[in-house]
Amino acid sequence: MRIRTSVLAGLACAALLVACGGGGGGSSDESGLPSGHAGVKVIEGWVNTLRRGDVEGAAGYFAVPSVVQNGTAPVVLHTRAETIAFNQALPCGARLLRAQPAGRFINATFRLTDRPGGGCGSGIGLLARTAFVVRDGKIVQWRRLPNPPGQEPAPTGPVV
Repeated sequence: MRIRTSVLAGLACAALLVACGGGGGGSSDESGLPSGHAGVKVIEGWVNTLRRGDVEGAAGYFAVPSVVQNGTAPVVLHTRAETIAFNQALPCGARLLRAQPAGRFINATFRLTDRPGGGCGSGIGLLARTAFVVRDGKIVQWRRLPNPPGQEPAPTGPVV
């Protein structure tokens, strides 16, 4: 438990120290996924809930356990409290712009926003990408992706 607490504290500190950022573009109608795809609905529900500042509600979209990777090595979230802490550590809200299949992952591109309880700062309006695995209506993997070639430099720390 002590190690998990240290890892989550590290994620929270990193989120406070690093500006939001990213690159990419597109819109949700460019998705390679069928309209109303269940995984995309989960991702949209999560990001919309987080953007409203409802961290506990956003955490409810995560399976327990789940794996997150946001400028760190992969971290397993073993409890609901850990999923809440992870979502609280994300400084930005976001709007889903595009979701595309990539094997078992759904690669999503977001436009970063501020959110109640966050502190996105200069990251507002930038783009960020995340790969998700959604199973049984829950996020089981959440992994930040680098930006596509030719886009703005990738952020070096935690973002949405």
